[in-house]
Amino acid sequence: MNRKERRAAGKRQDASSKSTTAFGAAGVSIAGLAAEASRFYGMRRFNEAQEICRHILAREPGHVQSLNLLGLMVQAAGDHRAAAKLFTKAIAADEVNAACHYNAGNSYQALGNRAKAAAHFSKALALGMDAKAVGFILQSPTVTRYIERIAGKWPLPMTTAELFGTDSIAPLAGDLFLRAALEATTLASMQLEVLLGYARAELLRRASDQNAVDDEIVGFACALARQCFINEYACGQTEAESELAGALRDRLLHDLASGAAIAPLTLAVVAAYFPLHALPAADALLLHDRPAATAGLLKVQLREPREETDDRSTIATLTPIRNDISVEVMRQYEENPYPRWTVNPLTAFTADRARGRTVATAEQQAERDILIAGCGTGSHAIQIAQVYPNARLLAVDISMTSLAYARRKTRELGLRNIEYAQADILELGSLGRSFDSIESVGVLHHLAEPFAGWRVLVTLLRPGGTMRIGLYSELARRVIVEARARIAARGYRATTEDIRRCRQDIFREAEQWKPLIGAKDFYSISGCRDLLFNVMEHRLTIPEIAAFLNQHGLTFGGFEPFDDPAVLEQFRKQFAGAADETNLDQWHRFELDHPETFWDMYVFTAGKKAH
Repeated sequence: MNRKERRAAGKRQDASSKSTTAFGAAGVSIAGLAAEASRFYGMRRFNEAQEICRHILAREPGHVQSLNLLGLMVQAAGDHRAAAKLFTKAIAADEVNAACHYNAGNSYQALGNRAKAAAHFSKALALGMDAKAVGFILQSPTVTRYIERIAGKWPLPMTTAELFGTDSIAPLAGDLFLRAALEATTLASMQLEVLLGYARAELLRRASDQNAVDDEIVGFACALARQCFINEYACGQTEAESELAGALRDRLLHDLASGAAIAPLTLAVVAAYFPLHALPAADALLLHDRPAATAGLLKVQLREPREETDDRSTIATLTPIRNDISVEVMRQYEENPYPRWTVNPLTAFTADRARGRTVATAEQQAERDILIAGCGTGSHAIQIAQVYPNARLLAVDISMTSLAYARRKTRELGLRNIEYAQADILELGSLGRSFDSIESVGVLHHLAEPFAGWRVLVTLLRPGGTMRIGLYSELARRVIVEARARIAARGYRATTEDIRRCRQDIFREAEQWKPLIGAKDFYSISGCRDLLFNVMEHRLTIPEIAAFLNQHGLTFGGFEPFDDPAVLEQFRKQFAGAADETNLDQWHRFELDHPETFWDMYVFTAGKKAH
């Protein structure tokens, strides 16, 4: 060992002894030790990290972070059995920890226990990992290999044989996290969409050839069909592919009519190109018992849509819909209810509250009347209902199709404090009710006159009440304005076929349209129609918002916390010593310098003065 190596070894030993001394000291908190263990883990100094974790567990056997960290380290060493045991202990202590479920899923998959792996992956996604699913999928060596092959020829097409080789799609079908994610959430990624388009074409070829396939391929095909249903068949397809899919659908319809047996792969692949509930006589598919994967597909594509259709007749209509623009907007959302969501974002929140880990504040526990003006498919209303369990919610929307979707999701979650009804915000002045709180996010800018609708909502707000408003920014949506102009110039219509073709054009010009390609809404037909093809869109400025608030005696309560903490840091730095987050003039000046700040929209609270 030379002098340099001896010095380095000495430093490592000193650091190790210091850490041992530190965590051995009685006064060091567990939180401090856990931070130190994470630091060593990040430096890949696993021996020190393991030693600290074991010391923590001697003091607190159910310490979740330490169990998870130890599990990751033994997992990295290839000991998946030990890793699974550690993750199981962590989950026993915190059953709503998405990361622990995901890590457990990886170890169980490596051990060949596919049922347990799939269950843990599904749980992780349900607990909030759906938002990170794309990033995890893109880390898969199998997925990376295929994506690199596609990139090597892009934008030229390639054959499925070139892409998948002699293994066909078996390696892709074996990725259980990918399958769970396909079933659970919209996968907003251009790279994944292109890859999955090739996988769907390969499944179509195999189904058309009527070759025997194993359960793994059928399970993957069912998961892919569920993804296609979630994104409303946004993925592009060639003319030859469309013809082949149409022929397979016709064969399925013939077999249905004749009572012949339906091959599981045929059913799944047809469902990857056409929604089953729209096929004539599709209810006959429900007459027979099916394997779990196929039964899950039929639930999503047949049973749930039938349930929503039945719900429509039970939803009250509170106001007429007379305004010409309102009628056009209603038609859009009847055809494409938005957003088609699947995962309840508050699963972990409600589980923690039910177990007493978090306690509702006095405000959250209060009985209050809340109006959700423009509830769409119910995600917003359902979140509010879970946070305020004793509140009485009236959730209105212009689209019956959206409301039926919302009612179904509300029943699934067992919520009973939401009343749904059809109404036009412009007509709500005749409602004869008032509210302690009103929420209207992403709605007013689709009215013929946004400020007219906002004025109506102000009249319904009780003195001392608050409202939460979301409006599009003129500055932030310049790329949207440019894209809408391009769409109009090229003559694209707001149909599924044209939206699909338009998306493919944007993919081919990806460098120019990065903000669009990075938007989750771009990856479904309803989302893309809402984003780029909306029949009515107004964009506002902060001075216009400030003027309305002043005219109606409303106090500005501040913009919602930003996903990127750096925004507030920049804001405070720009107005050093005088920054005021409730000062709209400052925010206007800040937005002029940083026009992308409110890319999604302005979302803010405002209060009505008490008498």
